[in-house]
Amino acid sequence: MKRLILMRHAKSDWSASGDDHDRPLNKRGRASAPAMGQWLKDQGWLPDEVLCSTATRTRQTLDLLGLPDLPTRFERPLYLAEPDGMVTILKTATADTVLLLGHNFGIAECAHQLVSEWPEHPRFMDYPTCATSLISFDVDTWEDLHPGTGHCEAFSIPRDAMAADSSD
Repeated sequence: MKRLILMRHAKSDWSASGDDHDRPLNKRGRASAPAMGQWLKDQGWLPDEVLCSTATRTRQTLDLLGLPDLPTRFERPLYLAEPDGMVTILKTATADTVLLLGHNFGIAECAHQLVSEWPEHPRFMDYPTCATSLISFDVDTWEDLHPGTGHCEAFSIPRDAMAADSSD
C-alpha cells in the first residue's frame, strides 16, 4: 500500500513584484497552510517523504504545515508541471506515504487522473489553493502506479479545515 498526499500550495501574493517562481504567500496563505497541516495530523496522514516544487510559495507552504523534519527533495521540474511530469517524479519516491506539493493546473489534473472515483466535494474539480487529496494505491512500489487506480480517502480545502478546527 502506498499513500499520496497531493497538495496545491497555499494562496500566493499576486501583488509581489518579480519572477513568478519567487512569488511568496499572502496573509491568507500563511493562515491556510498551518490549518491544512493540522488537518493532515487529524487524519493520521503524515508523510515519510516530501517532493516539493522549488518555488517560494511551495517552500513556504511546506514550512508552515508544521510537519516534523522529513526527507525532502525540492524538484525544479515540479514547478508548473503537467500531470505526467508529476507522476514521473512520484515514481522515484521511496517512502510509503509521500507528500507531493505543487501547482495548478497540473496538480488538479494529476488528482483527477490518479483516482478511480472523484470525491463528492464540490471543490475537487477546480482544486483551490492549499487543496489536499489523500489518495491510497494498492501497489508495492511507486513505479507500479497507474492512472485511475487510486482511492481518494479524503479531500479538503483550507476553509473546511479551519471550520473544523474552530468547532473543536
